Amino acid sequence: MHEVSHMGSRAFNHEQSSDAEAEYDRLRDLARQEAQKRGSCFQRSQEAYAEGDGAKAKELSEQGKAHGRKMEEYNKQASEFIFRENNANGRVAPDTIDLHGQFVEEAEEILEERIKYAKAHGQTHLHVIVGKGNHSANHVQKIKPRVEQVCRELGLQYATEENAGRIYVNLTGGPADMSEAPLHSGYGQSHNQYPGQQQQQHHHQQQQQQQQQQQQADPVEQMVNAILPRVLRKLEKACCLVM
Repeated sequence: MHEVSHMGSRAFNHEQSSDAEAEYDRLRDLARQEAQKRGSCFQRSQEAYAEGDGAKAKELSEQGKAHGRKMEEYNKQASEFIFRENNANGRVAPDTIDLHGQFVEEAEEILEERIKYAKAHGQTHLHVIVGKGNHSANHVQKIKPRVEQVCRELGLQYATEENAGRIYVNLTGGPADMSEAPLHSGYGQSHNQYPGQQQQQHHHQQQQQQQQQQQQADPVEQMVNAILPRVLRKLEKACCLVM
């Protein structure tokens, strides 16, 4: 039976409306209810089989699988909902991803797809918000170890940032040296320039920013559309394989 582990009770990394938090909790609660119904059906199916009632055992097994599919659907809806809420424009920078509120398995799949997306779009680094584990059982960070595992498997070096709930990942394969990390998604600041040079540099940076905005109109929506469908399909496939 496929089980997923949650990072903790707090799903948001920012001030959030009570309506949004209530919707997230509603979806996760519905998933838990379906998980309980699934478990009950499978248990009764085994009992029926042991009593020699194969037909009833099969019927209960099918009911259990149906509840399992509903559980996965509610969890997928919750995962997508919280991802959109935490990664909306203005809440995180284009070089940052927030994994608050995700199950560990969901966070792993999302991160892998996000790294692919970042590399495909020429990003050299990624800031991953994993949380400090303050709201998890025994204050244990659950997502951070999985993020570090993904980085090791992909051959990427990483480092815990000054904020212990964030990880810096170098996507180029080089060392995760925070002192060399680009500022503000790759836009640095120039020093010791003459006024004319500063004005020209400022104009050039404005052009770069405008071009980036045109190329990445609503980057969160692009990322959601590019990443989540593949993530959800992979999670659904994994569930089907173990049920």
